[in-house]
Amino acid sequence: MRALALAACLAATTLPATAQTLQCGPRERVLERIAAQDQTRRAIGLAGQAVMELYADAEGAHWLITVTLPDGRMCLLANGVNLEMPDEVFPARGTQS
Repeated sequence: MRALALAACLAATTLPATAQTLQCGPRERVLERIAAQDQTRRAIGLAGQAVMELYADAEGAHWLITVTLPDGRMCLLANGVNLEMPDEVFPARGTQS
């Protein structure tokens, strides 16, 4: 339900589409909606000139992944439930632990 509210906000403020249809809006407005859902940033990473961020509520019950583009648009890439962030290190594919 929370993701639907964010998607509705993004749809209302969507800028012209790029090659793929993403739900995007001005970063400030999207961050307001994320904060209203009591989600905070848990991880951040660079992807070329874009910034990927993972947001989740305190319990990890709801999460979403966004990307902020150089032009200031913030887009919803994925969302879900039951986020777990284990401390363990997973072995690389093809190696034995």
